[in-house]
Amino acid sequence: MEQEMKDSLMGALENVIDPELGIDIVNLGLVYDVDMDDAGKVDVTMTLTSLGCPLGPMIVDNIKRELAELPEVKETEVHIVWSPPWSKEMMSRYAKIALGVR
Repeated sequence: MEQEMKDSLMGALENVIDPELGIDIVNLGLVYDVDMDDAGKVDVTMTLTSLGCPLGPMIVDNIKRELAELPEVKETEVHIVWSPPWSKEMMSRYAKIALGVR
């Protein structure tokens, strides 16, 4: 996959806001990888801030909706993983400032 396409996918994922924290999933460091095959199938590998996150299904639905806006995307599969575990060190500088994390 070309870097330009990967950037487009990540840009779309920046529109997916974690409802609890009010910051997008990319800046929170929840998205570990995104890939698209030649048929337009996108695989998103990500985690959640906690194992029992009740908003996980809503976030997955929002990911699929945002990526479907890109004409190249035909299908999206979201893989939730727990390794490596998420930590606040994975957040971008922007997210840390917005949430007051040092």
